[in-house]
Amino acid sequence: MTTQVNDLLNALGVSEAARSGGTLAVRSPIDGAQIGAVHEATVADMQAAIARSHAAFLVWRNVPAPKRGELVRLFGEELRAHKSELGQLVALEAGKVTSEGDGEVQEMIDICDFAVGLSRQLCGLTIASERPGHRMMEQWLPLGVVGIISAFNFPVAVWAWNSALALVCGNACVWKPSEKTPLTALATQALFERALARYGADAPAHLSQVLNGGAAVGEALVEHPKVALLSATGSTRMGRAVGPKVAARFGRSLLELGGNNAIIVTPSADLELAVRGILFGAYGTAGQRCTTTRRLIAHESIHDELVARLDRARASLKIGSPLEAGTLVGPLIDKASFDHMQQALQQARAEGGEVSGGTRALAEQYPNAWYAVPALVRMPAQTQVVRQETFAPILYTLRYKTLDEAIAMQNDVPQGLSSAIFTNDLREAETFLSASGSDCGIANVNIGTSGAEIGGAFGGEKETGGGRESGSDAWRNYMRRATNTVNYSRSLPLAQGVKFDV
Repeated sequence: MTTQVNDLLNALGVSEAARSGGTLAVRSPIDGAQIGAVHEATVADMQAAIARSHAAFLVWRNVPAPKRGELVRLFGEELRAHKSELGQLVALEAGKVTSEGDGEVQEMIDICDFAVGLSRQLCGLTIASERPGHRMMEQWLPLGVVGIISAFNFPVAVWAWNSALALVCGNACVWKPSEKTPLTALATQALFERALARYGADAPAHLSQVLNGGAAVGEALVEHPKVALLSATGSTRMGRAVGPKVAARFGRSLLELGGNNAIIVTPSADLELAVRGILFGAYGTAGQRCTTTRRLIAHESIHDELVARLDRARASLKIGSPLEAGTLVGPLIDKASFDHMQQALQQARAEGGEVSGGTRALAEQYPNAWYAVPALVRMPAQTQVVRQETFAPILYTLRYKTLDEAIAMQNDVPQGLSSAIFTNDLREAETFLSASGSDCGIANVNIGTSGAEIGGAFGGEKETGGGRESGSDAWRNYMRRATNTVNYSRSLPLAQGVKFDV
């Protein structure tokens, strides 16, 4: 596997010196083998990088936005040319099945396309003034240095969601990736530098920088006063630490935190469609998505039939190396994740749950890796363990009698990221989408909770953090708003009829 990784890194332009000889050991979750040894940055390195990034911003902000978009277009071309290699590297380092690794790179390409178009659409407003001979307008201007902290489960796509928009908006980026997936970050940076070289002299150096390291390096990024926006993806616990520190220095934070996503299935639902949506939602990426379906809330009239079908299908899912054809469930990222899964299942049993699956798989074949049989847990009620997020392939099943009860149950968790309902009843669907329906940032009808497209704003409410990335008007996070008034008359009237005659 090490040879395969090295071949990919060579093709992607990562030097041997960057990926070897360091103190941060990189292990593939597929078999536990070490595939790299990355150099770790220090706090001083991070501070110097932010200073370089700020200097780059001072130049880049004056480049016209459509020309900034050209750099992102070139980066998208590099991603297209190297989609297979980067997708394979994602699979090897993060343990995703090959199609999901390729899909993550496709997300990067898609957001580049979106950002290039956006570079000609950073629109403000013209506002009617109450004073004769005056015009009011609103502009959106570059913000500054954007710090990005990413998680292992989407090691490159979430960075692209942030950086593609940040760059066309006139900012510079500093990226602190997960310690578990540093190689994909180095590869992405190498592709970006190729695009930068093709772009030419109009782009300053250090527009995008990657610094691998531990918590202290991340804290230096969080606390630095020159980081105008800190975008952090990870656990709610991480968000609770990051948010107050950024707020204390009056910086902006964009937090994408935990999810505890539910699917409601009503009596009118197409059960075949529901089963397919639930299976991928619950067990795709081995349950390691923030949008993973963790709760099934099924009407009492169909609960038993639906759960029986899901249990049979769950037991048939192919578990194995994500590099093998037909694999649907790959490994958990590490032993700590497997242990957290076992603790949750033990707690579920103590709270009255009936557990199917959940045991370790392929231990003899992969003694240093952590594969798990997907778990289905029939719960008597929405107990404490159901209300917390466990980043693993666990699906809790619950019953409901009325739609109001189902929606209340769905919303009665601390997180508010994604949600879905399977129904063929128009009233049920519209109620679910209404103000009295789902309280999540994403609410779907007749599709699952995962697989968001880049055209829509991505994020959620409550302990999910309230941030929005990717599409729609999420670009405004990366800019500052200025309201301007222009007086083209020969008088100087004051607003609200105020008189100040001298």
